[in-house]
Amino acid sequence: MDGTHRGRLRIFTWHIHGSYLYYFSQGNYDIFIPVSDTRTEGYYGRGETFPFGPNVIEVDAAEVRNIEFDCILFQSEQNYLSDQHYILADWQKELPRVYVEHNTPERHPTNTRHVMTDPAVTMVHVTHFNKLMWDNGTSQNVRVIEHGVCIPAVSYQGDIPRGIVVINHIQQRGRITGWDIFDEVRKHVPLDLIGMGTSESGGLGEVLNPQLPEFISHYRFFFNPIRYTSFGLAVCEAMMTGMPVVALATTEYVTVIKDRECGLIDTNIERLIEGMKALIADPARARQLGKAAEEVAVEKFNIARFVTDWENTFRQTIQDHYHEKENSIHQ
Repeated sequence: MDGTHRGRLRIFTWHIHGSYLYYFSQGNYDIFIPVSDTRTEGYYGRGETFPFGPNVIEVDAAEVRNIEFDCILFQSEQNYLSDQHYILADWQKELPRVYVEHNTPERHPTNTRHVMTDPAVTMVHVTHFNKLMWDNGTSQNVRVIEHGVCIPAVSYQGDIPRGIVVINHIQQRGRITGWDIFDEVRKHVPLDLIGMGTSESGGLGEVLNPQLPEFISHYRFFFNPIRYTSFGLAVCEAMMTGMPVVALATTEYVTVIKDRECGLIDTNIERLIEGMKALIADPARARQLGKAAEEVAVEKFNIARFVTDWENTFRQTIQDHYHEKENSIHQ
């Protein structure tokens, strides 16, 4: 293969974030994911939750090393530091490679050096805030691909005068997911909580992703209590339904949600509580904010833009990889 490859791309990656993989799979390329009997992280295969199309192809983990791919996509530290050495053949490790970082730095917000230090690997962040906060070293091969989502034909109803929070294992994960903020706010505002592991925290349990937009659309507003985060896909989905979002005025949220225009954002929790109470008391105002949120989401989180960005990134990475190889041969 050379840098002028124009056929349908064959991408190998791991099943790490089901929602992200589903939206990623809307692109015009084939995605190969490993599956093993242990069903450990990354090796679940397609699973039963998401309606993946035929371009998401399960491969037995032991057979991965015998298959041709155009590019390898890492999605976690474990993929990069461990999984690739366990599952890929040596020749596959020399293929064009991309690393997508889904999260903000967990250890120190500004001084955390990213684990991926190879300048030959394309680094992709999912928000500009993430790129800003990670220490990406001296590599110039760093991109941002903002989220894209596509949801069923669901319209905001807002007929339940409560807020909805969607976070998996919120209490177990503690402050990092804003458990303390949620626990305080629900003393003053009627809130429901859904997600894996939420039943024991006074929540309603898990709602599978395909049913999520319809389920949340009946609530008056969507509340995200996470103070330090990437931009949640559940927030994108809520905005797409025409739902007003209440969030903290931190991270990438301040660039998307304009306060009192398409939602409510603030670092003052008491002011957010007042705003939530006002939305419960005024469904027309909530609908107005939600309509503006939908307009923002349709433009910003366009699925066609998202998958085009990804395909272009893969093709540019492949082209650069083989041009570099040619140049090294001729030197």
